[in-house]
Amino acid sequence: MSTGNIQLLSDTLAKARSEDRAALVAYLPAGFPTVDGGIEAVKAVIAGGADVVEVGLPHSDPVLDGAIIQTADDIALRGGVKIADVLRTVREAHAATGAPVLVMTYWNPIDRYGVDRFAAELAAAGGAGCILPDLPVQESALWREHADKHGLATVFVVAPSSKDERLATITAAGSGFVYAASLMGVTGTRESVGNEAQELVRRTRTTTELPVCVGLGVSNAVQAKEVAGFADGVIVGSAFVKLLLDAPDLPAGLAAVKALAGELAEGVRRG
Repeated sequence: MSTGNIQLLSDTLAKARSEDRAALVAYLPAGFPTVDGGIEAVKAVIAGGADVVEVGLPHSDPVLDGAIIQTADDIALRGGVKIADVLRTVREAHAATGAPVLVMTYWNPIDRYGVDRFAAELAAAGGAGCILPDLPVQESALWREHADKHGLATVFVVAPSSKDERLATITAAGSGFVYAASLMGVTGTRESVGNEAQELVRRTRTTTELPVCVGLGVSNAVQAKEVAGFADGVIVGSAFVKLLLDAPDLPAGLAAVKALAGELAEGVRRG
């Protein structure tokens, strides 16, 4: 039985901490702009300086994603992306780079595919785990059993609205890291978002030893530096996707995401 790469994920986050910086976590949807193009985009953000990549499993009803990622998901779905393509993206990106690669997905596709089948195939592809934004912790035992068996992280999402008792329940069930979302998919004013995220990280840290990574609508090095001042990881998604959407062709898009990853990688080095 193949074992997934939760340890690689933990080691990668610990290495960033030992270098007195936050980890840079990049998000890109599988199958966008094409399956092959998406694989190249993941390689490009890692070449630019991303430590960890989340590969999105495109979904027809992405309730937590903003307009940019919804647009990319639509393109991927119209292109016929399948779970096999998502797993291939993980496999090829990890094999080419050695970086930890997670899948970010809503629960329904995994449930339909088969929980153990998905966990086993993700582990076989070299995946590090799953981020499951809409799976309630109290309904997650089956998934966690299979994730543990296959050496995969289970990353849960916490939000500023989560009460302290609930935070403790969520972080106790999770592994790999905690995804701290500042109003996921809904960008508020920059100042209040920063303050809310910082307070959420502080509250989350009182409940767990796991690293806390923040997804915030961070799109440039200045914001990355701000978040790196209080979080273990900085998660950037829409900014990369927007560059690919706006690029005249794939080579230009790949160059742009690699360059942005480089700028963000400088930003997370608190210095």
